[in-house]
Amino acid sequence: MRYTGVPALAGVVTLLVAGCTAITPAGPGDAENVAVTALDWTPCYEGDEAEEAAEEYGDSAWVTALECATLAVPLDHDTPDGDTIDIALARVPATGGPDERIGSLVLNPGGPGESGLEMLSHPQLSEEIGEAFDIVSFDPRGVGDSGGFACGNWDALAAAQYEVDDPTAVTDADLDRLERAARDYADDCAETVGEEFLAEIGTVNVVRDLDLVRAALGDEALSYVGYSYGTYIGALYAEMFPANTRALVLDGAVETERPNVEVALDQAQAFQTSWELFVTDCSGEGTCPFTGAEAAEDEMTDLLLRLDADPPVVQDTPIDAGTMLGMVGQALYDETVWTDMAHTLTALEEEAADADELLAEFYDLTYGSSYEDDTAGEGGEAARNEDEEGEGFHEDADAALTAINCADRVDPTDLDVYRDAAERIAVDTPFFGPDLVWGQLPCAYWPDTDVAPTGFTAPDAPPIVVVGTLGDPATPYAWAEELADQLDTATLVTYEGAGHTAYGYGMPCVDDPIDAYLLRGEVPEPGLSCPAY
Repeated sequence: MRYTGVPALAGVVTLLVAGCTAITPAGPGDAENVAVTALDWTPCYEGDEAEEAAEEYGDSAWVTALECATLAVPLDHDTPDGDTIDIALARVPATGGPDERIGSLVLNPGGPGESGLEMLSHPQLSEEIGEAFDIVSFDPRGVGDSGGFACGNWDALAAAQYEVDDPTAVTDADLDRLERAARDYADDCAETVGEEFLAEIGTVNVVRDLDLVRAALGDEALSYVGYSYGTYIGALYAEMFPANTRALVLDGAVETERPNVEVALDQAQAFQTSWELFVTDCSGEGTCPFTGAEAAEDEMTDLLLRLDADPPVVQDTPIDAGTMLGMVGQALYDETVWTDMAHTLTALEEEAADADELLAEFYDLTYGSSYEDDTAGEGGEAARNEDEEGEGFHEDADAALTAINCADRVDPTDLDVYRDAAERIAVDTPFFGPDLVWGQLPCAYWPDTDVAPTGFTAPDAPPIVVVGTLGDPATPYAWAEELADQLDTATLVTYEGAGHTAYGYGMPCVDDPIDAYLLRGEVPEPGLSCPAY
C-alpha cells in the first residue's frame, strides 16, 4: 500500500542551492568603499514589552541585555552611493571583563528567511562564549526587519499540488495547473516587490552586507556561526573576504554545487532516512505502533487514511494526513521530540482515551511553535493583512525563502525536469517529497538576478569547522562531507545522532571542541565523531 496524498512539508523544509557562475574574491579594503556608520545600540525591549518578552522567552536577564540597531547598506553594492536598505541587528554584550572580550560572534539561523533577531531572543551558547563575545545576529536583506516582504499567492500553488491525483504519474493537465500557479507567483512577486529588489536579494549581497556589519561592529576579522543556509553565507564569506575571516563554524551544511532539482532529491531522501531512523528506534523500544521498518510504510499509510477520513481538530485545525505529515517532518528536525511523536502516533492508532490530549501537545511542539505568525516589520504586517483578507499571500519568511533561492541559482525551465524529479521522489520517499520540487517551480519564471557562485574553495581562508549530523533530515550529512572537502581549510565534525544541526545543544563532545576553536583557535582533531546524545 502506498500513500499518494501530497505531504505538507513546504513550510517545514528550507534549502538553498547555488547557481553556476564565478566570483572574484573581495579585498580586505572593500568595506572602506562604503561609509559605514556607527551603530547606535538601544534596548530591544523596555517596560511592558520587556516583561512580556521575558515571560515568553523565559530569561529576564538575557532579554534585558538585548540591544538593537540598524545599519544602512547599499541596495546595489556595485552602486555604493545609490539606494540603501537598513539591516536590523541585535546583540547581547559580552559578560566578561575587557581582558576576556575577544570581539563579536555573529550568528545566522538559516532559512533562507529565518530572522536572526528572533534567534537571539534567548541564550543558546555556553557561558564561556558569552563572556568572551558580544553575541550578535541580524536579519538578512529581505527578511524580517530588514525589508521583509510578502508576495505571491502560495495557496494557489499548494492547491495545484493537491489536485495531482497520483504524484507518481503527473499528467499534462496537472503540469499545466502547476505551471500557471508558479508563473503567477513569480509574476506577482516581481510586480509587488520590484525586479530591482529581487535582483539584489541573493546571498552574494548578504555576504557583502555581512562584511559591512563586521566593520561596523569594529572587528578586524569575522567570528561566525551559521546554521543550515547560514553555512552558505559563511562559506561564501570565506571565499570573498578571506583576509577578514577569523573563525567560521558551518553547522548543517547546504549543497552549493548542483541544480535545485537534484538537491530536492537529496533532501527528500534525507527526510526518508531520518524517518526510518525514528521508526527503527521506536519500534525497537515498542513505543510506537510500527512493527518494524519494512512494515512501517503500510502501517503509517493506514493511519494517514484514517486521519483523512475523520480528522481530529486541534486549535481549529483539522489534523488530516497532510497536516500530520507536516508535523512529522517538523519533529524530525529535533530528536528530543521523537518520544512525543511516538506516543502520539501510538495513541492515535489505538484510539486511546488520551489521544486528543497527546495530539494537541504534539501540535504545539511542531506546528504550534513553528508556524505561528511572528513576522515583524511592514512586510510581516502585509502578510498578516492579506491572509486575513483571504488573498493567500505567502508568509514573509517563506517569501524570502523563495526569493533568495531563486536569486541564488540558475534553475531549469523545462517543466518535464520538474515532473520527472517529483515523480521519482514520490516513488522513493512516499511521505516526504513532491512538494520539495513544486515549491521551487516559481524559480523557473523568476526575473534575472545576481546569481551565486559555484566551485569556490576559499583557499586563503583560515581554518574553518564544518559540522554534520548523520540523521539530519533537512541538510543531509553527505552535504557536510562535500562542503568540508570543497573548502581547502575545513575540518569536519560529525554528530552521529539525528536532528537538524548540533552545535549549542548541550552535547559536550560537539560543543567543547567548537568552543575551543572559537575562543582560542584550536581546530578540532580530524575525524572527530560524537555519539548520539
